[in-house]
Amino acid sequence: MDGTLVDTEVLWWETAREVAAGLGHRLSDADAPEVVGRAVADTAAHLIGVTGGDSATLPATAAELTDSFFRKVDAGAPLRPGAAALLASLEGAGVPFALVSASPRSVVDAVVAGSLAGVDFAFTLSADDTVRTKPHPDPYRAAAERFAADPAACVAVEDSPDGTASADAAGCAVLVVPSLLPVAPGRGRTFARSLEEVDLGVLSDCLSRPELP
Repeated sequence: MDGTLVDTEVLWWETAREVAAGLGHRLSDADAPEVVGRAVADTAAHLIGVTGGDSATLPATAAELTDSFFRKVDAGAPLRPGAAALLASLEGAGVPFALVSASPRSVVDAVVAGSLAGVDFAFTLSADDTVRTKPHPDPYRAAAERFAADPAACVAVEDSPDGTASADAAGCAVLVVPSLLPVAPGRGRTFARSLEEVDLGVLSDCLSRPELP
């Protein structure tokens, strides 16, 4: 969702920057791997760690991140280029698709009711719906199970290193459309510069390309 279908990665970075400033830390590119594409709890733990804070404040920091991000998303998050057309083509062709996010349920529901209103997702999975979220394989394994499908027959569309790692570990083919952070090439990964380059044929080809050149 974040950075793939909707342009919320910048909003998340702004949220983390504001919370970090409140803790006395100036967010920089060095923090990006621990912030971009990460779950709220992971980012909260990182901010507490770099500021030497008390781990007991982790729930409060996570809540502050969630609340601030929710307010920004609820105010409106634009779709990524090509997202609307790709989702419409999937729906028109009868291809089932789901939203698998590392964001909290409250944020997922806000985006689905706002920027993604009317999109016919089979279901949505948030960080609250599995014991572990990205970069662990649990979210994509859970999605494949709900589809009653082999993960190897599924294509995950991702923009971040952690999301890609999650889909890889679950056994899915991955179409990577990088957002704020680069994603390394690897087996089972196909790359596109934008969703504007992606159609049903590209998604189908992902399943027959076990290794990038």
